[in-house]
Amino acid sequence: MKNSTPITRRSFVETSSKAAAVAALAGLVRPLARGGVSPNERPNVALIGCGGRGRFVSRVMVDEAGANCTCLCDLSDDRLNQCWKFLEEVQPAKPRFEKDYRRVLEAKDVDAVIVATPDIWHAPITIAACQAGKDVYVEKPHSHNIWESGKMVEAARAYRRVVQVGTQNRSKEYNLAARDYVRSGKLGPIGLVKVFNLKSGERFKLGEPGRPPPNFNWDMWLGRAALRPYHQRLFQTGWHQYWDFCGGDMTDDGIHQLDLALMLMGDPGLPKSVRAMGGRFVHRGDDSEVPDVQVIDWEFDSFVMTFELSAYPRYMVKSSDTLRRKTLVTDWKQNSTRIEIYGAEQMMIIGRHGGGFVVEKSASQVVEKMFGQAGDAEHYKDFIGAIKDRRRANADIAIAHPSNVIAHMGNIAHRIGNVALRYDATRGTFDDPRANALIKPPYRKGYEIPDAV
Repeated sequence: MKNSTPITRRSFVETSSKAAAVAALAGLVRPLARGGVSPNERPNVALIGCGGRGRFVSRVMVDEAGANCTCLCDLSDDRLNQCWKFLEEVQPAKPRFEKDYRRVLEAKDVDAVIVATPDIWHAPITIAACQAGKDVYVEKPHSHNIWESGKMVEAARAYRRVVQVGTQNRSKEYNLAARDYVRSGKLGPIGLVKVFNLKSGERFKLGEPGRPPPNFNWDMWLGRAALRPYHQRLFQTGWHQYWDFCGGDMTDDGIHQLDLALMLMGDPGLPKSVRAMGGRFVHRGDDSEVPDVQVIDWEFDSFVMTFELSAYPRYMVKSSDTLRRKTLVTDWKQNSTRIEIYGAEQMMIIGRHGGGFVVEKSASQVVEKMFGQAGDAEHYKDFIGAIKDRRRANADIAIAHPSNVIAHMGNIAHRIGNVALRYDATRGTFDDPRANALIKPPYRKGYEIPDAV
């Protein structure tokens, strides 16, 4: 949020550097700001960002995970009202409305926040929430760039907060079973992992600029992004088409599969190199900046992982109705969000958005399979449980950091000319200064994240 001073840690709490260092070394999460929540109590949560995803998360968090929503925060009056209309079916007490997220972080009746804003606000609000003594559920991608992700890990550890990332595959039973199967070694040595994000899409036209609604702070909505005229379509969903606000579908949806693939492979850390190809091939000449075809390769110590993205074939679906009804089919080719793991003895195909997994050997003989459906409730329950138990959640910010980094690595290699880059994970740098410049892009004055979080 813009004001006379940048967003700083002093805006929310005054914690000595010595105390923060002790907390970081302890590696634990601190009791809630209001004195802790008993195992039978419903933690108070606030939703920041009341669009469609935020509404869904908050409703399931209340209805199935055992939270109580005390506050809704959004710059749009319409979205605040729409969110409450959706939420009131599962919660009788109306939350108060706020437009300034800082007021939410100052509130004593808020234990945790759900951050469901556009991507550029994920890191600033998460860091500020940690500083304010709040736990955080942050939607993916949890950061807009590589540098921010590291700062989020620092903040979570320094203030000993629960920070759960919305990569819900880490709480799904069939995904955990698939991980155990890979761990068993039955697939044999694995040299290749293929990740798919082959979705449909349309041409994008932004249209003419307009005027923001009354009492809507357009400057705040833009955040660290460069100033530009208000467009209703940009505010609604069009921000997904511009690098200033997001990382394209690589980070919007593909990061789910990338994170799951890393989990299945035992969370191997960061790769040594990245290579990119892609561009706007099918929807040429429209207003979008992000690719509708993107192919990325990463080299890890013991395997190569590939990623293929599309935003045009109409026949591709995340998971078909057949798969979602727990009926596995033999042909997975039109599942747009699947992962294929090629072992020397067997191969595994797993559907990220439901569908379960299947393991096959020669002649397509099925040797193992498990049904599974898409869903979020387990992940939200894990977050609420972590708040009560003061433990790290399944998709703790540090666990989610590598998948976030590799997604941004792929976009960086694409944006500077579809190049190959070496990456030094110890230093966190590339072998190309153009790529290093995008690790931490510029921040508009008044919206900076300080180096010392």
